[in-house]
Amino acid sequence: MSLFVNLFLSLVSVGLYLSLFVCLSLHLGHHMVVCFCVCLCVSLQEAELAAQILLDQGQIHSVETPYGSVTFTVYGTPKPKRPAILTYHDVGLNYKSCFQPLFQFGDMQEIIQNFVRVHVDAPGMEEGAPVFPLGYQYPSLDQLADMIPCVLQYLNFSTVIGVGVGAGAYILSRYALNHPDTVEGLVLINIDPNAKGWMDWAAHKLTGLTSSIPEMILGHLFSQEELSGNSELIQKYRNIITHAPNLDNIELYWNSYNNRRDLNFERGGDITLKCPVMLVVGDQAPHEDAVVECNSKLDPTQTSFLKMADSGGQPQLTQPGKLTEAFKYFLQGMGYMASSCMTRLSRSRTASLTSAASIDGNRSRSRTLSQSSESGTLSSGPPGHTMEVSC
Repeated sequence: MSLFVNLFLSLVSVGLYLSLFVCLSLHLGHHMVVCFCVCLCVSLQEAELAAQILLDQGQIHSVETPYGSVTFTVYGTPKPKRPAILTYHDVGLNYKSCFQPLFQFGDMQEIIQNFVRVHVDAPGMEEGAPVFPLGYQYPSLDQLADMIPCVLQYLNFSTVIGVGVGAGAYILSRYALNHPDTVEGLVLINIDPNAKGWMDWAAHKLTGLTSSIPEMILGHLFSQEELSGNSELIQKYRNIITHAPNLDNIELYWNSYNNRRDLNFERGGDITLKCPVMLVVGDQAPHEDAVVECNSKLDPTQTSFLKMADSGGQPQLTQPGKLTEAFKYFLQGMGYMASSCMTRLSRSRTASLTSAASIDGNRSRSRTLSQSSESGTLSSGPPGHTMEVSC
C-alpha cells in the first residue's frame, strides 16, 4: 500500500510543479525558473522510481469467475502488438515456487523486458490463501482452464504465449483447444495429456495407502533419483509442501489433476493445438514417456521437443539457463525479438534447420531437440529424429 501512496504523492507533486511552472515562467526571472526545473526533474525521477518498484514487485489481482475466484500477478506493462506471457504452475507449487528461478535468471531479463507477464495461481494456491471449507467442490482442470478468459477480459489482453508445468501445462492446453485464436504459442513442461487408466488409478490408490500426500506430490514433481539424492533443492521443496499451511487446498488441486480427462490429441485430426508448441521434459523425469507420446500426437510442423539432460523433474528450477536459451529461440521463431543476440544452442539449431529447409524447399517448423551437456555432436534428420546439441 505504501508504494501506491508514494507513487500517488509523487504524481500529485509533479502536477503541482507543472501548474506552478506556468506562473513562474510568467512572473519570475530566468534563475528562479531554472531552480524550479531542477526540482521538477527530481520529482519526476521519484515518480518514475516509485512506479518501477511497483512494477518490479508485481500487481496482484483477483477476479470472480463462474467457478470461483482466481488470483494472478502482473509484471510489466503491455507492449504494443505483443502478447502477454501467461504462466500456470504445477500441483504443490504456486507461481513463485514454480517459476521464480526461471524468470529471475539473468538472461531471461531480455525476454521479460519485451513482454508483460501474467502469473496465474490456481484457486487456493496463492500465498496466504485461506483453507477451503470441508466439502468444498474444487474446480476440475477443465474448469480451471475456463477461468482464464475472465483473467484476460479483466486485463483487456487479447492474446497470450502460455508457459505451463505439469497440471498447468494441461490447463493451458485445454484452454488453447477451446480458444485457439487467443493463444500464439505454448511452452509445455512435463505435460501428460492422457487421463489416468485403470492401472494408473489402481496404482495411485495403492500408493495412497502407504504414502502421504506430500510424498506423492514430490514423486510427481521429481524423479526417484532426485528424491533419493535428497539434494538441497529436494529438501527445500519437501519442506515447502510438507509444511504448507494450505496443504488441504493442495490436495484438492492434486485430486483434480488425477481426475483429468484425456485431451484426445490426434495428429492430423481435428483435435490438436493450432499454435507453435515447445514440449520440454527432463531426461529420466517422471513424465518423460508422457511427453514423448504427446509429441507423437501433435502436428510436427508446429512442435518442438526439448529433452534436457541433467535437469531432473523440474527443468525450470534446475536448468533455467538452458530453458531460457530455448525459450528465446522459440520466440524468435514466432517473429519476436529478431534482433536478440543468438546463443550457441540457437545458432546450431538454426544452421541445422536452414540445411533441412534447403532440402525440402519449404519453411518447415518441425524439429525435435534433445539437449545434452555431454554430447558434442549435431546431427539433423527428417522430422521425428533427434538432434544432439552441446550446451
